[in-house]
Amino acid sequence: MEKKRLDDYEPGPVPSPRPLDRFGFVKQDANTSDGLVKSKSAYEYERYKEERKVRKWRKMIGVGGSDWKHYLRRKPHVVKRRIRKGIPDCLRGLVWQLISGSRDLLLMNPGVYEQLVIYETSASELDIIRDISRTFPSHVFFQQRHGPGQRSLYNVLKAYSVFDRDVGYVQGMGFLAGLLLLYMSEEDAFWLLVALLKGAVHAPMEGLYLAGLPLVQQYLFQFESLVRDHLPKLGEHFAIELINPSMYASQWFITVFSYSFPFHLALRIWDVFLYEGVKIVFKVGLALLKFCHDDLIKLPFEKLIHALKNFPEDAMNPDTLLPLAYSIKISKRLEELKQEYEKKNGKTRRSGELAVKQTVPSVQSN
Repeated sequence: MEKKRLDDYEPGPVPSPRPLDRFGFVKQDANTSDGLVKSKSAYEYERYKEERKVRKWRKMIGVGGSDWKHYLRRKPHVVKRRIRKGIPDCLRGLVWQLISGSRDLLLMNPGVYEQLVIYETSASELDIIRDISRTFPSHVFFQQRHGPGQRSLYNVLKAYSVFDRDVGYVQGMGFLAGLLLLYMSEEDAFWLLVALLKGAVHAPMEGLYLAGLPLVQQYLFQFESLVRDHLPKLGEHFAIELINPSMYASQWFITVFSYSFPFHLALRIWDVFLYEGVKIVFKVGLALLKFCHDDLIKLPFEKLIHALKNFPEDAMNPDTLLPLAYSIKISKRLEELKQEYEKKNGKTRRSGELAVKQTVPSVQSN
């Protein structure tokens, strides 16, 4: 029997209009607003601050990103500080491409994406079609069955599964690709996915999705040790209750917090993740545990598991959580734990890193 592709399906009915939040997700409660209701003067001040921020960013990156590398060479600390404060939403897609190295990959590989989508076939096509409706199902772009959003997501995931047949397609990849598609075109999203998994700027992420999830296992080992280092009482409590990071933190690494965290927080984490690398995932995880430490340390096993998957709303405020995360210094210890893990388990790193010459200064380590 001939395999069906997504193009063989007719789009489903367009979902009925429902109230959306500012990012395009269906509101759970139509009566709720995005945050607290602000007075007119407070709203105007917020808008003024955002417009001022956008002007600063436009001046920094130049038209279409033409000044980006020059500015980054001259003022890397300014760039780092501004990224940590949050990239303006209207510029987020472009800046993500600049800081990830994906724009360079796109320019060096004209026509490759089209070739992968149109002329190649993938063994993962049916798996991708099956999983597509599970990716951001409450976002208006992905809601219509076999509609434009789902087709774009299918194309990106199918193209990557052909581009790297060793990795192919794994379910968690859909959340990475889906998030990127909300801020850029299919082709741009594909090359950013390549930049992340193959390591255009930072260490390659493909080990998160290879058979046996080798990089996930390494990250969980590192995270468990960091919890014991930074939060010894909580680490001891986890040990007594037989709680380990695989029970609550795997998705943090596999989807970089895009799976179940509030979208406004996930975006702020992604801003920093694309510039500074995976250490922000460890820092945010530790910051969450630190913020909720006094409550978590009292809970027995069943309630702990629930709490670790359902953090309170005040813990999810990026203006509170992220400064706490930035204050946690882990770079040296993270490298030590990586070497310890590789020594214990045998070095299994694959030579899949891209030969993309880095022409900008590396990010200062914390």
